[in-house]
Amino acid sequence: MTTRTFRIMVRGVFDGLTDEQRAELLAAAPAHDVLHAAFTREGHLSYDLSARAAFTFRFLDEGEAEKDILEATERAEQSARDWLTERGYGCKNLRSQAEDLSQAPLGKRQRRAAATGR
Repeated sequence: MTTRTFRIMVRGVFDGLTDEQRAELLAAAPAHDVLHAAFTREGHLSYDLSARAAFTFRFLDEGEAEKDILEATERAEQSARDWLTERGYGCKNLRSQAEDLSQAPLGKRQRRAAATGR
């Protein structure tokens, strides 16, 4: 069986942040800039508190069957909740979006390479 790669985004909104928590997040903001966002196994957090209180975690996971994407999504959501809880950050409106890269449409260059056998 082949391994499938999943990209999972867990989005939400910070809720009930204290002034101290807001200051912590603002101080760490350069490391969480959306321009540096990447899908990683441990999850990469991005946000811009100066624009709005929303955040996105990006996770990379794997499975062997199509149904494994559901478990990967649950793991990603739990990991995001754990990260927020460990730091005492409240959140609301948590939602996820997952993509199985083996099912993603090929880009123009990939289609050309596949057609030429490269």
